Amino acid sequence: MFGDMSKMMSQLQDAKKNVEEAKLKLNDILIESNSGNGLVNVTISASKQVKKIDINENLLSDKEALEDYLILALNDAITKADKIQEQEMAIAAKKGINFGF
Repeated sequence: MFGDMSKMMSQLQDAKKNVEEAKLKLNDILIESNSGNGLVNVTISASKQVKKIDINENLLSDKEALEDYLILALNDAITKADKIQEQEMAIAAKKGINFGF
């Protein structure tokens, strides 16, 4: 019984380590999104840090359109980042855990 408990604790420690490693990995995964047929391009990390914003200069005179396109591109990138985060965390949590069920 205690051997099983010890094994489970070890597996949980491994899972925690894997999750921490996955979090670091998310910083290096870049996600690109655009809106307005490429008038606004954004790049964020999978950990949701904005890395780059590129705005076509023709759009600079239209504040409202710029705001709308920026919101669309960022929201799309964030949605993609959420999916990648979910996948990476699920993989990390499962890695090394085998409770024998």
